[in-house]
Parts: sequence; structure tokens; C-alpha cells
Amino acid sequence: MKIVIQTKKGTNVGKLFCEVDSFFIGKGGACLVDLTGWRVSRQHAEVRRLPGGVFVREIDSKYPVHINSRRIDGEYGPVKKGDSIGVGDYVIFLDDFSIKEEKKIPESIGYISSEPEYKFELDAGEKESAMALQADRDRRELIRSWKLKIHASLLKTMDLRRTNISAFSDQELRDLSSEIINELVNSNQEFPASLSKKDIAKQVLDEAVGLGPLEELLERSDISEVMVNSCDEIYYEENGKLIKSEIFFSDDKAVISAIERIVTPLGRRIDESSPMVDARLKDGSRVNAIIPPLALKGPTVTIRKFMQEKLKIEHLIEFMSLDKAMAEFLDTAVNQRLNIIISGGTGSGKTTLLNALSNYIPDSERIVTVEDAAELKLNKPHVVSLEARPPNQEGSGAVSIRDLVKNCLRMRPDRIVVGECRSGEALDMLQAMNTGHDGSLTTVHSNSPRDCISRLEVLVLMSGMDLPITAIREQIASAVDIIIQQTRFACGSRKVTSIAEVTGVEGSVIQLSEIFRFSQSGYDESGRVTGRFEALGQVPEFYEQLAARGVAVDLGIFSKRPLG
Repeated sequence: MKIVIQTKKGTNVGKLFCEVDSFFIGKGGACLVDLTGWRVSRQHAEVRRLPGGVFVREIDSKYPVHINSRRIDGEYGPVKKGDSIGVGDYVIFLDDFSIKEEKKIPESIGYISSEPEYKFELDAGEKESAMALQADRDRRELIRSWKLKIHASLLKTMDLRRTNISAFSDQELRDLSSEIINELVNSNQEFPASLSKKDIAKQVLDEAVGLGPLEELLERSDISEVMVNSCDEIYYEENGKLIKSEIFFSDDKAVISAIERIVTPLGRRIDESSPMVDARLKDGSRVNAIIPPLALKGPTVTIRKFMQEKLKIEHLIEFMSLDKAMAEFLDTAVNQRLNIIISGGTGSGKTTLLNALSNYIPDSERIVTVEDAAELKLNKPHVVSLEARPPNQEGSGAVSIRDLVKNCLRMRPDRIVVGECRSGEALDMLQAMNTGHDGSLTTVHSNSPRDCISRLEVLVLMSGMDLPITAIREQIASAVDIIIQQTRFACGSRKVTSIAEVTGVEGSVIQLSEIFRFSQSGYDESGRVTGRFEALGQVPEFYEQLAARGVAVDLGIFSKRPLG
């Protein structure tokens, strides 16, 4: 039988040739026709060759099967040549239904299609690899089926015991669930000997009351980020490299349950009307989740782990993210209450650097932080943390970062720290910097100090205020003192690649004076970036003012030379 797979738009996905009498269509490992997408079930449909012809059976009523654009009721057949089988976002055509005795293929020849250009014979290595891949799929499917079976038994047991889950604390619920799961696993006589009872029990417990298989990854200190692309496709970042994990969720429902356990205690929600959410774990790790229909492969989760050890500038120097002379300059800049913007791309380490710079703020000062999802962990005694709030189910009650920035001006702050300026709050931040709230810190997504200036101009325009570009540039030049550029390289290392001072406006152009720079020279044998930090010979204006007032400052750190 020849199987042709296309998308609904007519794009060819592939062809298969099959000589078996029955096969499954879906996105499970045991399916011959393996598809992707949230509209496709694990086992979506079954195709069977019977004496009366080829028949198609719908397996799960929640996931419909269409023949010629009309949904079938249970089973349809016999399928005729040219009939289209609709599964999710795909259309499947079957051809050459009958088995012709005169064309039976000897087993010794292998797998031969009815079209000459598709003929092939697997060699020993390919056969071994194919068998190993199929064995892995079978094992994953076996684990998945038993996890679902034990989980269903857990819910049934709790219901029979009339367990009031809301009356338990998190730890009590975990202990009770663990006890019931161990009983179910150990008492089941049909449990396969090839699987570890202890491992299956732990996986079911994690999915039932925790974050499922992610618990194992989040416990590891060497992992900085965890990414769930779909229930059976999980990646993590280790030492700057992306690695595919062997672990997986049992199904999409388990992923959504894990997301809900994260966002519900924070007063946030995720459903079809609000399919995206930003949240945080108890340890401060940042979480972003997006679910179908926006995520086509299934619920997607990205977790940026919060480091248990609070990094200081000394750690960043040790990691070669910046030089001692640069750290000394930043120490003076923060103590002298300069307004600093940290610029960089996603995952470049802006928040880590912001946390490290906060250590230079005197303990006697009151700091107010404003964030979309609370992520900053300032190691200071007098910190007030504010977090934005999304709208409720009726679409009202939202509190934006801009509202919080306006409010924090009435909270007697010595320092205002905004986690990230990404919209109209940039205007309020600039106004705060210009109206006596010196020493403020924030981050902006951009690729260079010059791009940071342009980005700020765009963000101010997003505030809805009809301001001339000249006035915006004057506001930026007056408010911002220092721009620090943070960069993440392909090898995973993060470095401060530029520190520039905003010196004013000439004509219609904001002037920047670059003080320090990282010059890349290449890559070493292990693939890590190499280069050196340099001082460019530019002495910042505020250093000259400090020297003129008799303050002891080291002007030698700005002499034009390589650092370190």
C-alpha cells in the first residue's frame, strides 16, 4: 500500500510504502504514519485491510477523522482510490490497496516499494540502528502507557477514599500520593519486569503533584535553562550547549497540569482565551508557557533557572565576563548615582549583571524594583519589589509596568530598578531619571550601545505621547549616563563587550564615548571565544568632575591599553 502525506495547503510531507494489514496514524512512537501538531492524538486513527477492502477507524472521539472533508462516525470503509483522510492539519491518500499474489516480495530482499526509484536494502549497520530506534520507541511507549495507567489508578483511589485534596499542604499531598503510588506499583502483578518500579513511581508522583520529568532537570545545578517543545521533546542548556533530554511527559495534559501548578498560586491563568503566561517558580526561576492553539506542537514551556548562589562582580571577573578595571569603574559609577542601562540580547546575562551591580548600592538606600515577573534578587536590606498583574478572565484589573513605575515615584525611592523596559514605561523611567531619582538601573533589549539609543527612542514613542524626536533625544541624553553592552556568544560564554558614556547631543545625534571594549580575536580548541578587554583612552566626564572636587579616583584605568 502506498501512503501519500500532505498538509491541508497541499504541501507534500512524504511518502510511505506498507505491506502490513494494519497500522496506526498519530504522533506516538508506535504509529507508522508519525505526525506532529496539537490536533493530532497519540493514536489518532487505525487503517485496516479487511476482506472487504481498506477501512479507517477513529480511535479518540476528541480528535476527529475526516474522509473527503466529512467527519466519520466511528469507522469508514471501504476507502476508494482518491479519498482524502483528514487528520489534524494533514491530508493522507492511500493507493494500491490490494495485495497481488504475483508480486509478493521475498523476505530476503527487504523492503521494496512499488516504484523503482524508492528501492533500497538496509545494510547491517542500518538494520541495527533501525532496530535500536524502534526498541527505544517501544520502551518509551511502554513507559508512557504504564505512567498513564498508574496515574488513573491514583485518581480513582483518592476518589474512593473521599480524599479532600484542598485540606492538605503541598508536602502532605506529596507524601500521601507517594504512598498510594507505591502501593499501586508494588501490588500490580502485570507490571513489566523490564521497567523499574522505583523510577515509574517517581515519574508518576512528579507528574501528579510536581513538574513531572522537569523536576529531575531543575535539581541539577549545571543546567541553566530547560525547554519543553512538546510532551516528548525536551531540551536543556548545559555549559552554553543545547542537549536533547531522554525524559518526556506522558501526554499534553501532563504538561498543561504542570504549567497550571506553576501559575495558579501566582494568581495567573492559562487557557484558550489567555494562551500565554509569564510566571516564576518558588526559587525565583523565570517561566514562560504557551499552549495550543498558538503552539502547534503542543504546550511549550521555557524555564530559565535561578542560580542558588547569588553572583557578585567577583564571580563575573572569575568567569572572564569583564575585567577588574571595568568592575572598578562600575563600582564608582553606581556609588556616584549614575543612571545605568544594561543592553543585550535574550539570555545574554543582563539580569545577572544587574543583580551583581546592585551589590555596589549602599545598604542605607531604599530600592524599589519593578518587574513583569519578579526575577531580581537584590542582596540588600531595604528592597521593595513590585510585580505587574495581567488582566483577569473578564479582561479587567491589569496593572502594567508603566503604572507601577508611576506609583513607585510616590514610594520615596533612593533607587528605582526596572527589570526591563519593553514599552511605554521607558518614558516614565527617563522622566524619573531626570527628576531627582539618580542612580536608577534598567535593562533594554538591543545589540549595541548605539542600537540601545535607537531602541529607547522607539519605546518612548510607544507610550502614545506625540513627542518630537528632538525632545526625546534630549530626554535620553539628559537622563542616561552609562550604557553597558552584554553579549552572549555562540559558545555560550557571556561577556561585557562595551561600556559607553552618553556625553550629550550634537545637532540631532546623541553622542557616545566608548570607554571599554572586548575585542574578539577568534576561538580556542574547545570552541570558546577568545579575545581581550581594552581601555580606549577616554576618561568619563564624571571622573574628571570627581578629580576636580578632590575625590581620590584612579584615572590610570582609562589609559589606552589591553586590560588584564
